[in-house]
Amino acid sequence: MRFSTTFIALAAPYLVSAAPARIYGKRAAADIVVLKFADVLEQLETTFYQQAIQKFQDSDFTSAGFSSAQIPIEQFINIQKDESTHSQVLQAALKSFGESPITSCKFKFDSVLTDVATMAATARVVENVGVGAYLGGATLITDPVILDAAGSILTVEARHQTILNVLSGSGTAIPSAFDIPLTPSEVLALAGPFFDGPCDVGLPANPSLAITNTGTPAPGTLLTFSSSAINGSTDNFHCQMMIGGASSSIALPLDQCIVPEGINGPVAIWVTSDGQPLTNNVRDRATTQLVAGPTMAFIDTQPETLGQMARAGSNGARQQQGSSSTQTISPAQASSIIASAGAATDAPGASPTAPAGSPQGAPAAQGAPPSQGAPVANAASAPVAPGTPGGPNTFTGPSPDGSVTVNGWTNIPAQ
Repeated sequence: MRFSTTFIALAAPYLVSAAPARIYGKRAAADIVVLKFADVLEQLETTFYQQAIQKFQDSDFTSAGFSSAQIPIEQFINIQKDESTHSQVLQAALKSFGESPITSCKFKFDSVLTDVATMAATARVVENVGVGAYLGGATLITDPVILDAAGSILTVEARHQTILNVLSGSGTAIPSAFDIPLTPSEVLALAGPFFDGPCDVGLPANPSLAITNTGTPAPGTLLTFSSSAINGSTDNFHCQMMIGGASSSIALPLDQCIVPEGINGPVAIWVTSDGQPLTNNVRDRATTQLVAGPTMAFIDTQPETLGQMARAGSNGARQQQGSSSTQTISPAQASSIIASAGAATDAPGASPTAPAGSPQGAPAAQGAPPSQGAPVANAASAPVAPGTPGGPNTFTGPSPDGSVTVNGWTNIPAQ
C-alpha cells in the first residue's frame, strides 16, 4: 500500500481536528451524514477494483488491446489502494466523533466484469461519480477542516478520472475545464445498481436510469432509456444532458434525445417531466419535475495520442500506426526458404510455392548474422546463387511465394 499506517493515523486527526463540541452541534449533523455517505462510496470503489484485479489476467488486458498488461494493471492497483485508504481514514474520523461507520452494505459487479473493455468503461463512470460526489457534497459540509480533507480526496479522485480517460484509448485525458457536481441522491441513482441488497445511508436515492443503446454513443445518436420510473405516456418527458462548464443542461424531448455536435467527455443525463433546463449547481438544481437519473455517458470525439499509445494493441491504433511489421526468422526457416528459392531458380518457369512453416508477409530487420537467425527485409534484391551445403546462406532475393525478401550472408570487404 502506497500510504503507510502512520499516514492513516495522522490523517484521521487532521480530518477531525475540530473540537467535538462543534461536531455534535446542530449544523454538524450534516457533516456526519456526508462522511458516512462518502465512506460507503469509497467502499464501493474499493470492492470494484478488488474484484476486477482478481478476475482478469494479463492476457485479458492484451486481448482488450492494451499494448502492455502492466500499464492498466499498475494503475488499477494504485487506484484501489487509494480508495481503500480513503475509506480507512473516513472510518477512523467517524469513530473519533463517536459515530459508527456504515459497514453493512454489500456490492455486486457481475454485470460489468464480463470483460476488460466493459470493466474499464465502468471504472470511468465510477471515478466520474466520485468526483461529482465530492464536488457536490462540498456544499453540504459545514466544518472547514472536514471540507479541506474532503477536498484533498476530491483532487485524487480527479487524478484517477484522468488516468482512466487515458486508458480508455478513445477519450480525452482532461475533456473539460470543469466537472459536473452531483447531489448524494444523484450519486445513489448512479451507484444504486451496484448495491447487493439494502444499503441505508440516511439519504434518499433518485430513481435509476439506464441507456439502452447498443454500441458507443456519439454525436447524432438517438439515445433510448429504461427506468422503473418511466411508465405510461412520456409525451411531455425530456432528456436533460449536462456537460462540465455549462450553466444549464441541454433539454430535448425524450423521443428526440439526440446527442448534439460539439460534446466531448462525460455527460450526465436526467429524464424530467418538463423541458425546463436543469441548473449546473447542486444548490439550485430543480428536483420537482425529476423522473429519473442521472445516468452517465461518455461522448469521445477527441481521442488523444497518449491514450492510443496505451491501447496500441487495438485495431484502431494498429491502423493508425500502419500495417508493416518486423520479424526475424530461425535459421531452419531461412534454410527452407533458401532451398526452395534455389530450386525455383534452377527450374525456370516453375510456379514456386512457400515451404510449410515459412512466414507469410512478415518482413524483418537486416543485419543479423546467421547464428541469430536469417533476417528478412522489405527491400528486394537481385537473387544470387545459394551457398554450398554447410556454408553460409548467400542467397538474396524474394522467397518462392514472393511474400518476403531474404538477405543472405555477405562478406564485408576489408577497409
